[in-house]
Amino acid sequence: MSDTVSESLFDRTFQNVASAWRDIAGRIGIGSAGDPARDMEALEALMRDCVEARGGEVSARQRTAELGRVYLEMSSSGRRDFLVLMAHKFAVDPKAVAEAMAALDQAQGDGERLAAERKARRALVPLYLKLLTQFNTLPEGVKFLADLRADLLALIKDDPYLAALDDDLHELLTSWFDVGFLDLRRITWDSSASLLEKLILYEAVHEITSWSDLRDRLDSDRRLYALFHPRMPEEPLAFVEVALVKGMSASIQTLLDEQAPSGDPENADSAIFYSISNTQRGLKGIAFGEYLIKMVVQQLARDLPRIKSYCTLSPVPGFRGWLKTLPASTLDAVLSGEEQAAVVQRAADHGSESADSAEAFQSLLALSDWPAETELTELLEGPVLRLAAGYFQQARADGRPLDPVARFHLKNGARLERINWLGDRSPKGLKQSAGIMVNYRYLPDEIEANHEAYMSDGKVAVGPEVKSLMKRLKKTKALQPPTEEAKQPKEPKESKEPAVAEPTAVTPSDEGPSPPEEHPTAETSATPAEEVKGAA
Repeated sequence: MSDTVSESLFDRTFQNVASAWRDIAGRIGIGSAGDPARDMEALEALMRDCVEARGGEVSARQRTAELGRVYLEMSSSGRRDFLVLMAHKFAVDPKAVAEAMAALDQAQGDGERLAAERKARRALVPLYLKLLTQFNTLPEGVKFLADLRADLLALIKDDPYLAALDDDLHELLTSWFDVGFLDLRRITWDSSASLLEKLILYEAVHEITSWSDLRDRLDSDRRLYALFHPRMPEEPLAFVEVALVKGMSASIQTLLDEQAPSGDPENADSAIFYSISNTQRGLKGIAFGEYLIKMVVQQLARDLPRIKSYCTLSPVPGFRGWLKTLPASTLDAVLSGEEQAAVVQRAADHGSESADSAEAFQSLLALSDWPAETELTELLEGPVLRLAAGYFQQARADGRPLDPVARFHLKNGARLERINWLGDRSPKGLKQSAGIMVNYRYLPDEIEANHEAYMSDGKVAVGPEVKSLMKRLKKTKALQPPTEEAKQPKEPKESKEPAVAEPTAVTPSDEGPSPPEEHPTAETSATPAEEVKGAA
């Protein structure tokens, strides 16, 4: 459904913005934008007029609107030429920088030195920043710059001038999108149709398959919150979907079942964050997700004081790929002797001729319909859960967990509460994570301490069930966290491996139901998600 929505929505948006800016620009055009090579000299002249700001405010807006309209109506190759021209011709002037530095070097006394420093700072500001800032005065101008950066991100790899343009534009957008400027709004079925269309388009974790599906996600026992910028009032920057239930949810299929009756939010004791999506590719590197979660927790605590548990139901997007890389010796160590014999036999039932237990184990997980076999799922449950516990103990070279969604939530102050067997039975869930989903739990009294411990020492806070799995894995002597001597960190501050932090003592009611529980999935919004577009 999202493809159809995408085409109609962006066609309308493009036409509306281009038309509005054409009206502002009047008739000062530079000719056809369809052949950018033919118009490069005229395009550069228009850019320079915008930078030099000849005339009053009205003419400045007209020139900026015309420049934006030209860009919008260009082909992808034309847009690349536009960005290359801007990055190269309107970059920092090296001659002006050299003169300013020479003046600073020769300055005598505080007065001359301070004046020379101001001149040097001005010389280091590229001309294109003034040009880009002018778009802020136009309708949809901030959104235009975010989209322009999305185009730019795909081009910066081999051009240092484009990379410099991206750095400066990222810094500009970061200042404009400070969290203090953002508004949190609840989205309901009564919200505008265009906004609801965007939710369908931007959902990055669990696809919204129909309008009925969307309505179900906005029902009385559901909440959907989004962050907005005042200059983009109908364009969500990030949004989170929440289910109000009793106990921690363990299955995304159960949570999203459209046939299930709606629950009474007044009877709910848990808020499950099951999808977090970052929506604007051009705002990559500007963190919204962690702020969004904390704001929603505060909002729910005010609106629904009976809610005592704030958790996610999150994917583990790298788990299955990681499993495939494990050596046979590791799998043999994790599997008990009885499990080794059983997986070889079950694999033989499915046509395998291998007597190797590790190979048989991998072949069973590669079956597309293995969750449909009760005896097979019972056989795989123990070793896969132990392996999942081991996965969360493994670290990258910087000492952070391998999993991008884990990095997002742990950095945000959550703890790894529970690993859920067959939490996602969808083809995507089986392919990415062998069906595993996890709950990251946000305990308001522990968030800051968990965040500080993770950021300073790399400690991963875990709940009692995960700790128990890790103890069982430890007995196999497989997949142990690396020793201090074995680690070679790249950055001193993040040199320590992610140790397991002892969970704060909790009462039975705090723990939620026993067993089996960001984004930017999170990406990866993304996201949403740190490195992810969407997360949960």
